[in-house]
Amino acid sequence: MSMLRFCNQIRNNAPHSLRFSRFINSLQFATVKAEEISGSQPAEVQNLVQGKWIQDGNWNTILDPLNGESFIKVSEVDESGIKPFVESLTKCPKHGLHNPFKSPERYLLYGDVSAKAGHLLSTPEVSDFFTKLVQRVSPKSYQQAYAEVYVTAKFLENFSSDQVRFLARSFGVPGNHLGQQSHGFRWPYGPVALITPFNFPLEIPVLQLMGALYMGNKPVLKVDSKVCIVMEQMLRLLHACGMPMEDVDFINSDGGTMNKLLLEANPRMTLFTGSSRVANKLAYDLNGRVKLEDAGFDWKILGPDVHEVDYVSWVCDQDAYACSGQKCSAQSLLFVHENWGKTSFMDQLSTLAGRRKLDDLTIGPVLTFTTKAMLDHKNNLLRIPGAKLLFGGEELENHSIPSIYGAIKPTAIFVPIEQILKKEHYELVTKEIFGPFQIITEYKDTQIPMVLEALEKMHAHLTAAVVSNDPLFIQDILGHTVNGTTYVGLRARTTGAPQNHWFGPAGDPRGAGIGTPEAIKLVWSCHREVIYDHGPVPNNWQIPPST
Repeated sequence: MSMLRFCNQIRNNAPHSLRFSRFINSLQFATVKAEEISGSQPAEVQNLVQGKWIQDGNWNTILDPLNGESFIKVSEVDESGIKPFVESLTKCPKHGLHNPFKSPERYLLYGDVSAKAGHLLSTPEVSDFFTKLVQRVSPKSYQQAYAEVYVTAKFLENFSSDQVRFLARSFGVPGNHLGQQSHGFRWPYGPVALITPFNFPLEIPVLQLMGALYMGNKPVLKVDSKVCIVMEQMLRLLHACGMPMEDVDFINSDGGTMNKLLLEANPRMTLFTGSSRVANKLAYDLNGRVKLEDAGFDWKILGPDVHEVDYVSWVCDQDAYACSGQKCSAQSLLFVHENWGKTSFMDQLSTLAGRRKLDDLTIGPVLTFTTKAMLDHKNNLLRIPGAKLLFGGEELENHSIPSIYGAIKPTAIFVPIEQILKKEHYELVTKEIFGPFQIITEYKDTQIPMVLEALEKMHAHLTAAVVSNDPLFIQDILGHTVNGTTYVGLRARTTGAPQNHWFGPAGDPRGAGIGTPEAIKLVWSCHREVIYDHGPVPNNWQIPPST
């Protein structure tokens, strides 16, 4: 498709106010400029309901995580304002906005929307806009923020054209007699809800939102208010690419208001990505009608076969400290075989962590833990017999990060494996600190059962890594663990969720996936069986005796 033809298609599908010839170059879908958002020029975020952008009188002021300025005003809905959102969801029937028997042209519509949005998001000007917007609200290096935009664009490209309707592929099985066949269909839930966290303000909500829409659902979307501006701008881009305004509602609110909305609107399914505490509350409140991608205290094992120390050290640093450790897949507990202790591995890991700096956001503010909370956790760990600080454990220097957030250097604490397993220490050691913080321990060949015991006791099973090229060692570890996304081999990592493989937890029937056709079908559709039985009735059939 030529660029001119693509621009014309976007112009023709856009609302009247967005129909112009130089759409891509002028970013007319956008209502903000990422570089100009500041305390002196605060941005505003609106809500979307029943096809209209609205703003409530309640404004929540978001502080700039780098300097504490009030730089974004979010129009938040309180409990008295949820009625339009409840009405919007309840208008959607249980059989959805489309399904294999109803409005199948909408599968094609979303294939086209995905093609246009993926292409547009891949253009340098638009990708740079979203990369910088992500950086403003969830500070991370440009490369890390760009990776989120890149994955989102590739996901949209993956589900272009006919790929959306292929998600609804059915199957048939021959019946017991002539004229009978059973068919299995993927069926939407209808009204659904989607709640996403701050750490990936574009990738997580876009991938899950589009999956919900592909399968025929009507979603209401809530993103953490600290970063909701990113998704507000993305929705405007999707509208410009042809997504009907009425298909998605977008609400900004506090947790209590959202909980009330869910209870009153009673969505058929709710996807939640975030903490285990909130996940379990939602599961209870919504009678189990949830899919969850909750907390991840993620582990990595360095096996007995030592290879490529430089490379493995670099991956371990990236897994633990990229995005300031604010990934649900971040490396939280590292098991190091004693053979690695004979190398420069630990020195290199310390050196790599030490080169991270606030200037380029390779280390930055932690948005869910304060500096004091993280340093207190460090001190509690150091009271464990044999524990020691390997590096970090101090507040960042020369920063203006507000006190409501955290600011510490990349930190690693060694805890002996025997102490980790003790009942009085295990909960403390495996507490998830959503920041640049990891536990490191060492094991011998004879202590592999202790490693497996530590893994068995964990309650969150999101990502894991087994760094080894020994097939028997890998087989043993995989056979005794359950993490839903597990990397193995010399280049194994815990972080990095590209669009080409499943990302999600295992071991929990509520577990949600993201990214792949299998994930979309699991989370956003259910199975419906239709049995056709047309006959004919056999010749000379007579009513049989009662049974």
